[in-house]
Amino acid sequence: MRVRAKICGITRYEDAAAAIDAGADALGFVFVPGTPRFITPADAAAILRRLPALVARTGLFVDVTHEEILQTIEATGIDTVQLHGAEPPSLGTGLMSRVAVLKAFRIRGPGSLEALECHRDACSAWLLDAFVVGAHGGTGARFDWNLAVDAVGMGKPVVLAGGLDPTNVAEAIRQVRPYAVDVSSGVEASPGRKDPRKLREFLEAVRRA
Repeated sequence: MRVRAKICGITRYEDAAAAIDAGADALGFVFVPGTPRFITPADAAAILRRLPALVARTGLFVDVTHEEILQTIEATGIDTVQLHGAEPPSLGTGLMSRVAVLKAFRIRGPGSLEALECHRDACSAWLLDAFVVGAHGGTGARFDWNLAVDAVGMGKPVVLAGGLDPTNVAEAIRQVRPYAVDVSSGVEASPGRKDPRKLREFLEAVRRA
């Protein structure tokens, strides 16, 4: 099975185009004010209008309402929603008729996997990221991949995130066998600015693995 790759934290058209040219399957836009990779729906829409239709377009949200997410879907045309906060299963369930839903979990130990089961029917896939106090992602921190292996064994698609970069993504794929991998800081020159060389190296490593 081919592992898919998502490049998250896109803030510029140049970075989106470079990611697509290098072979990315999906792009992620962070609609979380106050974070280093925040982008407004209007700016994201301007980028998305120029992109090929076959690339998945993901919007990342943290603890916002159903109505706010629907407004952003309408304004931007995103086709996937990534819920990265403490959202209840009912929010994901309510969105699944409109878009694909990724529910993110911040993993710090075996007990973190207990929450996945509550969202089994409320999302299209589980996204696993590292737990970092005060942060909801994009930290570059890595968690124990053995826990990701356990999550894959629970029978739902798993998107692996957290501390991935061109030097370790092939190892991660071989160990975890995820549905997809997700990277943000691991392919950046600076927060919110992607490095074209790192993008190419990351996506080539995914293909080789």
